[in-house]
Amino acid sequence: MRARLIGTGSYLPANVVTNSDLAARGIDTSDEWIIERTGIRQRHIAAEGEMTSDLGVVAAREALNAAGVKAGDIDLIVVATATPDHTFPATATSIQQKLGIGDCVAFDVQAVCSGFLYGLGVADAMIRASGHRNALLIGAETFSRLLDWEDRGTCVLFGDGAGAVVLRAETGTKGVLSSKLHADGAHRDLLYVDGGPSSTGTVGKLRMSGREVFRHAVKNLASVVQEALDLAGLKENEIDWIVPHQANLRILEATAKKLGLSMDDVIVTVDRHANTSAASVPLALDTGVRDGRVKDGDLLLLEAMGGGFTWGAAAVRW
Repeated sequence: MRARLIGTGSYLPANVVTNSDLAARGIDTSDEWIIERTGIRQRHIAAEGEMTSDLGVVAAREALNAAGVKAGDIDLIVVATATPDHTFPATATSIQQKLGIGDCVAFDVQAVCSGFLYGLGVADAMIRASGHRNALLIGAETFSRLLDWEDRGTCVLFGDGAGAVVLRAETGTKGVLSSKLHADGAHRDLLYVDGGPSSTGTVGKLRMSGREVFRHAVKNLASVVQEALDLAGLKENEIDWIVPHQANLRILEATAKKLGLSMDDVIVTVDRHANTSAASVPLALDTGVRDGRVKDGDLLLLEAMGGGFTWGAAAVRW
């Protein structure tokens, strides 16, 4: 028994902010500067009053429709987010209520940009061990609420969005083949938010040491991809698609090179929505599924790294 991904969905807020828009607001940057260093061309920003759960609900409905599963059939909801609606209750329970789902297991997972990979590992384990039949896994973020809009080193990098998948318990060769997760709190000061309920009593703002994060990301992502492949008894040349966390085009290129893979094998969406943290992997996955690149039987390698540091990868047979 394993978790098979049977439907995907996504949502990006209507408000599109281009690089030129940021420059026009007085931020010391330009379209050329951002594209050269990150590959990002635009990002989506949630409207006033639009919460993380609102984004997640739209993505979830798309995934349910794609899977042909009714909301009432869901017995497990896992939401990966670092920007919950409230300190508590869990955003998963808000999404549960908005979807009209009755009693089920619903909770949040917080591993920042690796959140979707952590959530996938948790959901897969619960399906294998606890008898859940239909799970909804969502990565949703309103990261714009954490940004210091005077810090060009961070504010140009992030955006808001949500992606979702429906997982079904099945026997067979398709689904999650392996999952490998890591964390190392020694590096927390390289990527963090300078606030929180028990420290400052405020939400805080995102802070990052970009060069150090880049260096760790390339090393850790290439390593964990290999670990996930080894666990599944697979080789690099068997991968059909890398579905990575969409943080920076240069990280994607460096990771692919380190693995000996072409960028033609990587699903890239960072140019369209910037870094959406836990939402970026399912956003990229949904794009690849809906445009026909991801086909039945393809081997997908999902990977991500985020603040903490946390990082992980999963091999998935579509």
